Formats: sequence, C-alpha cells, structure tokens
Amino acid sequence: MSRKMTFYSILLTITGGGQMLAAWLLYDPGANSSIINLGWVVIFLSAIFGWLPIFTFRSRGKVKGKSYVDTTALVDSGIYRIVRHPQYLAGILINIGLSLITTHWLVVLSGAISWLIYFQNTYSEEEKNLEKFGDAYRNYQQRVPRLNFILGLIRLLTTRENGDG
Repeated sequence: MSRKMTFYSILLTITGGGQMLAAWLLYDPGANSSIINLGWVVIFLSAIFGWLPIFTFRSRGKVKGKSYVDTTALVDSGIYRIVRHPQYLAGILINIGLSLITTHWLVVLSGAISWLIYFQNTYSEEEKNLEKFGDAYRNYQQRVPRLNFILGLIRLLTTRENGDG
C-alpha cells in the first residue's frame, strides 16, 4: 500500500469513525422528522450499493484469490451498469445520511472530509482498472458514470427503452 493510500485510510478511519460517534452522541430526536427520515432512506440506499458488488463480483468477476475484489474479468453488469464505484458511493451515501439524521455541523464536517476521501479514491481505482483492463475499461467509463447513480439509472432505462440493453 502506498503512503498516500495509507494516509487516506487513516484519515478516513478517523473522520468516518468520528462522524459515526458524533452522530450517535449529537442525535436530536426532536429535530425535523422529514430530514431524519430522508437520512435513513439514504443510509438504506447505501446498503444496496455497499452489498450488491460483493455478490456481483463473486458471480461475474472470475475471482482469483481470497477477496471478492480479486477479479480477472471486467464486470459491467448488475449494479456496475449503474455506477463504476458502488462501494465508494455507499460510503458517500452513509456520510450524507448521517449528516441528514443529525444536521449537526461536526457530523456534516467530518462527513464532508470522508466524502472527499472516497471521491479521491475513485481516481486511484480508475488508474488501476485502466492498467488491468485497458480499452475495455475506457469504453466502460464512457457508458457508466463514476458515482452519479441517478444518471446511471437514466442511462440504463433509456438504453432498455431503445432496445439497446
């Protein structure tokens, strides 16, 4: 692991863990229930983007190794037809959800730092995937958004309506 990745991992542990602890300590059940409920919906959505890649990689990634991320085939189906980095998106959605649930500045600030780290990590993953899969990954980048799941869903639905999917 590079020094940069080690630094990001430590910072993400501190900010992500800090955000969760702060959200637990600073939760105000008397706050706006609509915003709190929206936060829970966002966290539920994060679970979908966090867990589906595990099953998708195991079933379609020709995994060689102990970890489900040790794929030998480019996976561009299932959740990977919607976004290229669903697990980073899951982390970002958790940060947003916790911020909505508490609406405290400390939770929002630590979540924003975590969000930026997740976003930055997608660039490192893109470089690795370009080295590993080459032009097939470049083509995939053109078809599927990095993290924008709303655009990904629109593209998926549009291609299905046009008979392309």
